[in-house]
Amino acid sequence: MPIHPLDKDWRLSSRKIAKLSCSPTNWGLPEAYVGEHVTDKAENITSCIAFLAWIAAATKQIRLGTGTINMPNTHPAAIAASMAMLDHMLDGRLIFGISPGGLLSDAELFGNLDADRNEMFLESINQVLDIWAGEAPYNFQGNTGTSRPKKPDRGHRPGIHRAAVAAAASAHRRDRGGAVLQGRHRGRRARLGSDFSQFPDAGLGEKPLAQDYVEGCERGGRAAEPANWRVAKASLSPRT
Repeated sequence: MPIHPLDKDWRLSSRKIAKLSCSPTNWGLPEAYVGEHVTDKAENITSCIAFLAWIAAATKQIRLGTGTINMPNTHPAAIAASMAMLDHMLDGRLIFGISPGGLLSDAELFGNLDADRNEMFLESINQVLDIWAGEAPYNFQGNTGTSRPKKPDRGHRPGIHRAAVAAAASAHRRDRGGAVLQGRHRGRRARLGSDFSQFPDAGLGEKPLAQDYVEGCERGGRAAEPANWRVAKASLSPRT
């Protein structure tokens, strides 16, 4: 979670996160995730896709994850196309981190503050995976995005590249629904195999988020896989 002082030079904070992610030793960790928020000046990466694309060529082994794409805030076709490109740039080292989004100011900005963002999250990831599995013209309708092409043949080569990334649902104290919805996701989608939990130290005394993940798996009719659960915390203090 790239949290920085409000008066810190934006360029310096971006370079610091890039340096952490591109360290030759990777701090002994096999994976690194980068978050995004549009309306948080402290957590000031507004596009984790753009940031990971920036550092992709400087990393060789570490797996990089979007931590996370807030699915209700973006059209699913844009997510599918951007993630497919990033997946090819990282040559299989990408983890597709997704969530309903927990920052209320972002939700307000994108017009879904009063909507059921958990259901929008589930709908959106299903549409993304359908795009990757299907062929153009893409025909779908929902609360996060709609595609009803009236003229499929417009004289170009329609289609969106496919991705083969592992998807990871995110959950934290303000947004526990991601872990439950991860298990509810339809079981025929093998890509959705990893889970990602992100929460502050203050939340450790509450009900473990892993229990939500287990509950979601039970609802989805599949066994929970402990090896697929991730726990992460902020790599930078607010004073750095």
